[in-house]
Amino acid sequence: MAQFLKFLPLYRERVWGGRGLADHFGRPLPDGGPIGESWEIVDRPEAQSTVRAGRWKGKTLHEVLSAHGAEVMGPAWPGARRFPILVKWLDCRERLSLQVHPPAAVAAKLGGEPKTENWYFAHAKSGAAVIAGLKPGVTIRQFERALARGTVEPVLRRLKVRAGDSLLLRSGTLHAIDAGNVILEVQQNSDTTYRAHDWGRLGLDGQPRPLQVAEALACMAAAPEKPAPLVRPRGRGASTLADGAEFRIRHVRLAPGASLAFAAGEMPRILTVVAGRLRSGGALVARGENVLLPFAAACGFVALEKATVLVTENFHRGPG
Repeated sequence: MAQFLKFLPLYRERVWGGRGLADHFGRPLPDGGPIGESWEIVDRPEAQSTVRAGRWKGKTLHEVLSAHGAEVMGPAWPGARRFPILVKWLDCRERLSLQVHPPAAVAAKLGGEPKTENWYFAHAKSGAAVIAGLKPGVTIRQFERALARGTVEPVLRRLKVRAGDSLLLRSGTLHAIDAGNVILEVQQNSDTTYRAHDWGRLGLDGQPRPLQVAEALACMAAAPEKPAPLVRPRGRGASTLADGAEFRIRHVRLAPGASLAFAAGEMPRILTVVAGRLRSGGALVARGENVLLPFAAACGFVALEKATVLVTENFHRGPG
């Protein structure tokens, strides 16, 4: 029977990234340009997580699911289906572009994939913020005119954030992340982004990055839902940060020596350690690590010190 799965991270250079993942998690980063993203768990044609150790060491996530889908995801899992969730760390040394991901209603028409995502702020410098939607009363047409004038800041909904905050962003929500944030992003398995504005920045190649303004506006028009509010865990124990058709994320605080157990045969889960360290048998799960808990495995953990853990679940039945 499989125990939990650890994967090798896939690092991505981004013009807005830095070296913060080394500072926060003690990771050796590849030499070269700024690292903006670490893809922790991914199953896409162009990017595959590889199992780091154990029975399936060296296998890609897709190979494991194709051969052992029932064991990892449950008996109803179709072997050809890709893992429905993509988990990333983001190091936002500079502000990201103002962008939108397509909602399901228009994704196929635009040639993209829907992407609802959740941001958990593991670190936020003093005064850090994000943009999520337009200010109340601002129309899409007014936003379009502001884009044309290059004066978008006054019409954007800007939220100050602190470490420990969480924000659910449904497909079709205009958004950007300001500088000074280290974020765990849990999202649908999608890599479709339409940039509406890039603050006059040049890309890593020294050229302006392409914009997709028409597509971004179409996505916003197809998603009339109001942006979700910031969520901050309250009290001790467990609390829910996000709960939707795509996934649920629970926040769990553990005292030193406290245990966290998951029974076999319930559902697959992803466990993220955002503070402290956990031990499971002879295996250590350190700060910043993301592990996949298979459907068929009973997994138990003990906190070696005060710890904070995120548990992502309910993604095995939602949209892929």
